[in-house]
Amino acid sequence: MAGEEEQRPDKGFRLMGILDVQKTPCAREAILHGAGGSLAAGLLYFLATSRVKRSFDVGVAGFMVTTLGSWFYCRINNAKLRVQQRFIQEGLKNKVVYEGTVRDPTKKETPSGPS
Repeated sequence: MAGEEEQRPDKGFRLMGILDVQKTPCAREAILHGAGGSLAAGLLYFLATSRVKRSFDVGVAGFMVTTLGSWFYCRINNAKLRVQQRFIQEGLKNKVVYEGTVRDPTKKETPSGPS
């Protein structure tokens, strides 16, 4: 007990017990953008109408819309990046495989016409 170290898994910040914000891609940025969107939407609505309850509702809706919008935007960009990386990796693999052969894509074919 004195010399034993207790193995505790590194617990990250969990949002509502479901979403581990530190390990989920785009989650931290999406929540931060949502908080900013919520504050901006609620405050602007309150300044325009002076209705407290309705401005709170607008703030919650602003949080949801901004968070989801930021989340999907980030996830789509990450998916595009992964596709581009796979495409480049395939190209590099093909270049290595075909290097020095007749099928080498970097070799220029010399047009050999009748002399």
